[in-house]
Amino acid sequence: MLSVVADVGGTNIRLAVCDLETGELSKLREFACAEFVTLDAALVQYFVTLQGEVKHLCVAIACPVEDDHVVMTNLSWEFSKQALKEKLKLESLYVINDYTAISLAVPFVSQEEKIQIGGGEAQNDGVTAVFGPGTGLGVSHIVKSAGKWISLDGEGGHVSFTPNTREQADVLFFLQEQFGHVSAERILSGQGLVNVYQSLCTLSQQQANFDQPKDVSKAALDGSCDIARRSLEIFCQVMGSFAGNLALNLACTGGVYIAGGIVPRFVDFFQSSEFRSFFEEKGRFKAYLSSIPTFLITHDNPGLLGASVYLRQELGSIK
Repeated sequence: MLSVVADVGGTNIRLAVCDLETGELSKLREFACAEFVTLDAALVQYFVTLQGEVKHLCVAIACPVEDDHVVMTNLSWEFSKQALKEKLKLESLYVINDYTAISLAVPFVSQEEKIQIGGGEAQNDGVTAVFGPGTGLGVSHIVKSAGKWISLDGEGGHVSFTPNTREQADVLFFLQEQFGHVSAERILSGQGLVNVYQSLCTLSQQQANFDQPKDVSKAALDGSCDIARRSLEIFCQVMGSFAGNLALNLACTGGVYIAGGIVPRFVDFFQSSEFRSFFEEKGRFKAYLSSIPTFLITHDNPGLLGASVYLRQELGSIK
């Protein structure tokens, strides 16, 4: 019998077989979500490639998962947990938020799979925050209790965006005209980078030439567009402020970790950006935040790793 883990984002679904004893992941595959009408269609296509019967499945997915009926935020997929379990003939099915999985991966990420950006030593027993810009903006926290890692779920990506400079305020006012409420995700996501770029273009009365995040970041990094570069700089500033807020909310002495598919594409730019200074710039609590470390996760598949941790904990494989 096989155990499978899946990491479902707004763009891609990644899958792997999990060894319940060792946690080792094998048979890794990745599909574009757009290739499938439903989640179960993607799962079935993966299952038929395996030699063995899948009996345990943990799905980490980018949306709220409290109810039986799950509806994705940035994709048209929706499903019933019970119906999915019955259709796939599973003994156990766990559906968790994608940042629940990513947060659970943090204790198992090696030193070589993360980069520290500022701060001191992380406290092993401290609360840890994890967030990541990607198709959306995921947020979670993690604590250890009675020998078990517990993720504190939430929808922190949808809190209100709060500007910390006049330039950021101008962007906020511009986006309010489009969206009304401007969440942090409206800035800290792939589309968010485009939102910042197009806002700056309009505010400076210049033509916006890009409507894809990869084009904005490319123009920023190769120096071909000053507004694109400034957009990426603001993106890093806002990440810093947002990360600092997370650290303050739950006294995250275990550190703040950045995941997601965007930041690893411009590591050098990010490390030399104002991220860390905006992280610490919290007035009277600057000294408090200066000791809290921030990390960029460079592990290839933290969602799958964390889903395997969750599955193994639930099935009693991690002691």
